[in-house]
Parts: sequence; C-alpha cells; structure tokens
Amino acid sequence: MTGTGDEPFIAAVKPLVDAMGGEILPPDEAGPEDVVLSWEGADVVAVRLPQLADSLDHILAAMERRKGKPLADLDRKAKQEVVRILEARGAFSVRHGVETVASALGVSRFTVYNYLNREKGV
Repeated sequence: MTGTGDEPFIAAVKPLVDAMGGEILPPDEAGPEDVVLSWEGADVVAVRLPQLADSLDHILAAMERRKGKPLADLDRKAKQEVVRILEARGAFSVRHGVETVASALGVSRFTVYNYLNREKGV
C-alpha cells in the first residue's frame, strides 16, 4: 500500500478516515464506491466510506467520547445541543435516524422531534 514518501500522507488522512468510520485500503483493492486518493501523481490509498447508518453510530460514539459520558446522562440543554449538531450533520436524513438518536439520548422520538421543531421555531 505504501511507497517511499507515502507514509506521511497516509498518517495525515488517517485521523479523518477514522473519524468518519471509514477504512483505508491499498488502491488496487478499491471497489467502485471507494475513493482513491493520489499524492504527487500516484494512487496512494483507497478509502472505503461507511454506510450512512454506520456513520451515525460512529458520530454518536464520538460525541459521547467528547462529552465524557453517555449521551443519555446529559441534561436537557446539552441533549438539545446534540440534536442541533446532528441535524446540521444530516443525521435525520438517515433511515431510523430519529429512533437511533432518541435511543442514544435516552428520550422518546417525540422529544427529539420537539427539539428539532424548537430549533426551527415551529
């Protein structure tokens, strides 16, 4: 997968790939849905992006790590902030997104919809 000088490039993109829940592969193993990254004219690495539903789980886990505790243990204001961030990232366009977020926050779907409507001024 790596040639001379490729290691710094791979090291630079790895945190982004990890944060997205992706996987790094050799470029010759890339499938049609994978993204091949080139550096200085040569294919260096392929990135396999996660399915959207997997991405949501990954985003929720990352938010928990940042908050330092389970999302369900946050107060109401913090949960509203989480919903706002997730909406901006497209979490609710994923099938069962509201249910997944509600479960992670320890609230009902109705509560998540209330948080969303409150943000929109409805």
